[in-house]
Amino acid sequence: MPERSRNVTSNQPGPHQDLSRRVARALTHPLRKPLAEHTRETFAAADAWRVERGDRPLILDAGCGVGLSTRQLAERHPESTVLGIDRSADRLSRDHGPLPDNARLVRADLVDFWRLALAGGWRPVRHYLLYPNPYPKSAHLKMRWQGHPVFPVILALGGRLELRSNWRLYVEEFALAVEQVTGDRAPVTGFEPGGDFLTPFERKYHHSGQLLWRLGVELPHRPDLVPDA
Repeated sequence: MPERSRNVTSNQPGPHQDLSRRVARALTHPLRKPLAEHTRETFAAADAWRVERGDRPLILDAGCGVGLSTRQLAERHPESTVLGIDRSADRLSRDHGPLPDNARLVRADLVDFWRLALAGGWRPVRHYLLYPNPYPKSAHLKMRWQGHPVFPVILALGGRLELRSNWRLYVEEFALAVEQVTGDRAPVTGFEPGGDFLTPFERKYHHSGQLLWRLGVELPHRPDLVPDA
């Protein structure tokens, strides 16, 4: 039986009218959320593993869910170190077989982990945001990454950032936020996975007949984008 998933519905007719203000605020007001101790410990262990692997290209799979995308990225890029991060212990605990030697899954809050990665000098060559929760209600803009105070940190890490979603407006908003910060507009394109699915969500949405959208942008390492605390 074909997989079915409902289309995203929203009370927003277009990009959120408050997006620009929230991005501007993130660029000028430090994020003062205290770093959780458990994320500090998780980051320290992940950093030690990264260093042990030597000077290899780093790929981040942010919000990796059950880790299938992390596995695929590791297999596609055997020369790289691939780290999947998700906050859900349940998702990360699901058995999908052994990880490739160049991959690791960690449980952490992304907001804290990204900040620690930037402070630790991490420079990913690739950074994936695959099907984040779109929070489609207009009132929830601040919960989308482009409306969150951590947004400058995401861009400051640098590398090739790729975002995918089944909600075009989410990707278009993200592109507008990138343009506001960097001056460059990242193209938003539809794409056909052709059966080469990176995540279970990608498979489900595609098999439900939904269009898939993505954004890809090359970013320099720019810690100066983040306001001083």
